[in-house]
Amino acid sequence: MPSSPTPATTPATAPTGRRNLFALLRPSRSHSAFSATLLLMLSSFLSAVLGLLRVKYINYRFGAGPATDAYNAAFELPDMLAYFLVGGVASISLVTILNRYRADGDEEGGDHALSVVLNAMILVLGAAILLAEILAPIYTRYKFHGFSPENAALCTSLTRLLLPAQLFFFIGGVVGSKLLVRKIFLYQAITPLIYNAGIILGAVFLSARFGIYSLAIGVLIGVILGPGLLTAFGAAREGLRYRRIFNLRHPAFLEWLRLSLPLMIGVSLVTADKWILSFFASYDPGGISRITVAKTLFNAPMGILGQAAGAASLPFFSSLFSQHRFADFASAVNRSISRIFAVALLAAAWMIALAPAIVDLFRGGSFHRTDAVETAQYFTIFAISLALWAAQGIYARAFYAAGNTLTPAIAGTIITLLSIPIYRLLFHHIGMTGLAIASDLGILTHTATLALLLHRRRLVRLSGLEGGELARALLAATISFLGASACIHWLPVRHGHLGDLLTITVVSIVWAALCWTVLTLTGSKLPQQIRRRSAPEPHN
Repeated sequence: MPSSPTPATTPATAPTGRRNLFALLRPSRSHSAFSATLLLMLSSFLSAVLGLLRVKYINYRFGAGPATDAYNAAFELPDMLAYFLVGGVASISLVTILNRYRADGDEEGGDHALSVVLNAMILVLGAAILLAEILAPIYTRYKFHGFSPENAALCTSLTRLLLPAQLFFFIGGVVGSKLLVRKIFLYQAITPLIYNAGIILGAVFLSARFGIYSLAIGVLIGVILGPGLLTAFGAAREGLRYRRIFNLRHPAFLEWLRLSLPLMIGVSLVTADKWILSFFASYDPGGISRITVAKTLFNAPMGILGQAAGAASLPFFSSLFSQHRFADFASAVNRSISRIFAVALLAAAWMIALAPAIVDLFRGGSFHRTDAVETAQYFTIFAISLALWAAQGIYARAFYAAGNTLTPAIAGTIITLLSIPIYRLLFHHIGMTGLAIASDLGILTHTATLALLLHRRRLVRLSGLEGGELARALLAATISFLGASACIHWLPVRHGHLGDLLTITVVSIVWAALCWTVLTLTGSKLPQQIRRRSAPEPHN
């Protein structure tokens, strides 16, 4: 297809755009860094919408009470088990290994290595899940001191129901690494949608019969169909040849273990934050539910910005580093950090200004106005740190791509241990609001530490950040926040969901206009990049 259309072909622009969109969704499409980020951001957006619908339904049906606290707390032991046994995300370490096999043209060796890791850890993880099923009552009793005996028993039952889901998450992570190495992201984009849909459908159709257990049943269904079966289907479609082999001395397994071990024994505050929050929040009835809602609403834009870009970046960072293109590697990391941080600053301004209206949309049924007011306070505080959460994911993956999982693991563990007294201190002096503030302070320390460590090891220089762009984004965020706040103050709307929607719509237009105007007047490259990236990608 010609790079510049002739007059005769100009009218076909729209169909070409549609063809490019369909190409983006083609299962075997090998993506560029940008198209992968775009696809995963779209997936994260749709997943966030489903997640918000899930929150709305859970709030309406169950509210912020002891049963919902127990459900939210029931995820903790399964998540902790996966984190310490397989390093949280199995594909992080495996992608680095499989990239090398692919670079050498040894696809068969890569499949062999994947099978060895998969088989060995299924046995280990399966045994651990059985042990956790037995020890769940002890864990619940000691972890959630604030629970009543009845609530602790409910949490134990739900925990036991959720534990097997980790096996399917792990299988999806391992076989999905085959797709990531080939830069195929469609399956990774779809599985979160299936997961969220499973929870929603489980709640809608089973809650009348099973109550709060319907949510856990929906989780299992979503995990089995999405991360489990769909990812396995995609990997098989791309030629994965699974082997029934068990060899703990295989070089690939030993290398995977070496890379993953720091992730298993280290504790990153990114993960530990929710464990620490739930420990203290268990003393406040409904506290776990309210702070979970605030985190879920916060994670919606954070997932679109940080997690999507981070997940898309790992294979490309890893490829550059494995080819010894160290200058390109550093440039790619700094470019990703600068753009994500700048966009996150703008998004945070929108979130903080509209926090009361956003959270109020999720009020109703068993989730009362007082619950919404408290949740909005936590959400506002979390939103301040949006750019930091987005950036840390990129910095962490820069370490992983360089084959260094030990340094971020040690740093994360030290920061987590030092942060716990701060959580405790602020909780006892300020209450639940103090926990949200402690979370922000912790992620600030964590992100800054990763950036400094990369700089000191001469992997990614801090001087490579686009300081001018970040300053322009900060100015635009400040002005847009002030304008949005003034608009909310003078906007004559009634309280209620319709009024919330009207407020969000009008204020969002004002916020967007101010952001675009300030960025354009200050000479920011961001508007131009957005316009350029919005254009269809050329086909060869």
